[in-house]
Amino acid sequence: MNSEAAPAPGPGEALSERERARGRRLAIASHPAGMTHRMVFTEHLPTLALLALGAGEALVGLQRSFVYLGVLLQLPTLRLVGHLPKRRILVAGQMLALAGSAPLMCFGALRVQGGSPALAAALACFAVAAAGFSIAETVWFPMLHGYQEGARIGRFFALLRTGWHVALIAYFLGARWWLAHHPGSFGPLFALGLALGVVRVALISRLPERSERTGAAIRVREAAALLRREPLLRRYLAGIATAGSVRLVVFTFAVVMMRRVIGFSEGQILYTTVAIFSGGLASLWIWGRVVDAVGPEPVFRWTAIGQAALILGLLGVSGPDTGSLVLAVGLFFGLWALGAGFDVADTKVIFGMAPEHAPARTLVVARVSETTVRGAAPLAVGVVLEQVLAAGLDPLSVYRGLFVVAAALELCVILPLRAFRRAGDVHGPGAR
Repeated sequence: MNSEAAPAPGPGEALSERERARGRRLAIASHPAGMTHRMVFTEHLPTLALLALGAGEALVGLQRSFVYLGVLLQLPTLRLVGHLPKRRILVAGQMLALAGSAPLMCFGALRVQGGSPALAAALACFAVAAAGFSIAETVWFPMLHGYQEGARIGRFFALLRTGWHVALIAYFLGARWWLAHHPGSFGPLFALGLALGVVRVALISRLPERSERTGAAIRVREAAALLRREPLLRRYLAGIATAGSVRLVVFTFAVVMMRRVIGFSEGQILYTTVAIFSGGLASLWIWGRVVDAVGPEPVFRWTAIGQAALILGLLGVSGPDTGSLVLAVGLFFGLWALGAGFDVADTKVIFGMAPEHAPARTLVVARVSETTVRGAAPLAVGVVLEQVLAAGLDPLSVYRGLFVVAAALELCVILPLRAFRRAGDVHGPGAR
């Protein structure tokens, strides 16, 4: 696969309208396969697969942290942007993710082996895959930045994300059927995810890019200095990191509670996964237009309030009955529908801050800072949960206490994000 299919323009040279349009088309076409590959090996199935191998809360939290802690690899990768085409880095990261995820096609053999060796092998595969995804994402948003029309950023990302939501709904409906008939058989599901990753490589190798090559490495220290110089960027990161951590912790440990404490089956729990992506699908196009029209801050505020209320709704999930399952499905749908709006507003803000000629510094520093905090959250919460549960407290009460704290923290994100009251209130490092 030749990742050098199209020559990149020189440093600082903008893409033509034709190239930007081609970049948007290829990004939209490749993202459903790419995001399905990523989700299959980082989010929902790994949690269920690890529980099938006997993992405790701490190991589940560790796995969910991999893709977020792996973002630290973006700092050394950022240094390469001054020397290498971003497209080459993107393809290399995707190939590493494929290498890490390939052995999990043999998940059945891990189940037969069982015990600590099987858990260690599975975690190693998830860790390598997460590293590949993180390396690829170093340049993904900077490449997308070069394709944008400023007044339509919200709508572009609504369309981009709608495509992969459709793909994930189809995938997880199929996965739910498969696990209902073949409990614990994750190997074929991982194999399909791997195949979609191969499809993505074929598409992204043709992406145009606006070069940031200067012949000199981008200094991580200089990029990180943005945090010291830009108070608006710090406010943005405080709100986004808190919101992302809360959502990740709630989704992760709601699944653990439903599977291990309440007793839902793997197939039943995947209904909540389908509900998540259905919520995004139902709301993304609307959110894209709303964010472009009213600006980020109102969207941040009302979606945070709504998510806090829905998190408290998880206190009503109490038994493995149809009513509790329907409630959980509805709550997950609503959380993701509101979270989709929050994320579109997030993208609107950070793209406004990133400079046109060299967006990678701002985008990567923001991503690394926010994701490191988010990645540490499930690991820390998992360790605390294991210790609290080992003390003999009622497991359901412990998880309900976690959701109350999470709802309170979700409301706190409103305070730092008040700075972005209108669509034009972005005066970060790229707006000058």
